[in-house]
Amino acid sequence: MKEFLNKPSIFKGQKGLEYFNFEEDFVEADMRCIPMVVRFKLDQVKIKLKLHEWAKFSAAEKLALALAPTESLSDKMSYKDKLRSLVFQYTKEELSELDPSRLIFDWMDVLVVPARLQEKAKEFAWKVSVQQWAQLSHLQRYALLKLTNPGHENKNFPIAMREFNIV
Repeated sequence: MKEFLNKPSIFKGQKGLEYFNFEEDFVEADMRCIPMVVRFKLDQVKIKLKLHEWAKFSAAEKLALALAPTESLSDKMSYKDKLRSLVFQYTKEELSELDPSRLIFDWMDVLVVPARLQEKAKEFAWKVSVQQWAQLSHLQRYALLKLTNPGHENKNFPIAMREFNIV
């Protein structure tokens, strides 16, 4: 199983998909973690997808989830239905709802750099300006905040900061 870790993920270089280089190192329990673009969409539909569930999906199913739209209410309902179907197909379990307290929305405000991001940056003697924050994509801002979650190792935070040309 470890041989796949040396190969690029199915998301790398995929047209129409925002995927970050630092995610190539996102490995847990010998499985690639759920990419930020899918995590972002999961938050939008308020679903907690477990890594063991994600690992059972085919490459085509994973890619479809990464590319599927979640902008409109109809998109979100379709996305949730697809997830429900996949999870039940592979695990015979129901979808888990996301704890609303775990949702992050600070990424949406381009005029204010979130305090938790500034605090994490300060650990490296960095500061993020409002201009730098505003120039990031939605997914980049979301990813940086996910990488500052308390209780996580967050080893990819400095790598992401460099990849996004903030430092």
